[in-house]
Amino acid sequence: MAMLDKLSMYMQYPFVRYALITGVLIALCSSLFGATLVLKRFSFIGDGLSHVAFGAMAIAAVVGVTNDMLIILTITVLSAVGLLSLGQHAGIKGDAAVAMISVSSLAFGYMLLNMFSASGNVSGDVCTSLFGSTSILTLSGADVIICIVLSITVVVLFGLFYNKIFAVTFDETFARATGIHARLYNLLVAVIIAVIIVLAMNLVGSLLISALIIFPALSAMRVFKSFRSVILCSAVSSVICAAMGILISVLAGTPVGSTIVAADAVVFILFSLVGLLIRKKK
Repeated sequence: MAMLDKLSMYMQYPFVRYALITGVLIALCSSLFGATLVLKRFSFIGDGLSHVAFGAMAIAAVVGVTNDMLIILTITVLSAVGLLSLGQHAGIKGDAAVAMISVSSLAFGYMLLNMFSASGNVSGDVCTSLFGSTSILTLSGADVIICIVLSITVVVLFGLFYNKIFAVTFDETFARATGIHARLYNLLVAVIIAVIIVLAMNLVGSLLISALIIFPALSAMRVFKSFRSVILCSAVSSVICAAMGILISVLAGTPVGSTIVAADAVVFILFSLVGLLIRKKK
């Protein structure tokens, strides 16, 4: 009862409600494309683009831009396009291209922060950027509105192009043969993932974003086999884990991003056990 009373008290504050709304929306958007990335064996694109976002944040900090969202989003989206181009034209496989861009972005970002940062606590700033910060609990109403608009856009695009994304995910060659512009839809997925990553940076940090995208899909795949079922299950589990993670973080004082990812990891273990039991019964 004491915990419920404490939670009820915290829910009266707008910043907690804002954090919940934003966290749930980001988790929902992240989960929608996780299955596509896993099935296309391109899971690490989230990891690579999150490091690019860290590098972009370092550039914005060095330049002295107050509102760095536009710079980070632009650089991350361009990098998503570049990853596809490298894989299709430069003869570099997807995982190698991601690793190359990921490591170089992380290195240049850290180097820039050390060389030009005006902050006296560079290590603290880097740690906050990589593992998330408490800024998710200091969101303004305008930040929440931006997140809502972008989240609705992502969900609508996924709904409109669901059949095309499904076709490209499972058999890109056949999709091309039926007249589907596979490269265009691959680009759409990459750009949307870039947008999700920029939105999620304040929630879980650069190093943990890929977990937010991949864990719900992997959990759902332990139990369900159809694409639609995996999408629905991953969306529900991702939203629940995000809400639980934020609430536990507020009540226990734990880091928001780490708590959400830990909740996703626990759910993955539970789904794995359920899947094992189902297979044994068969």
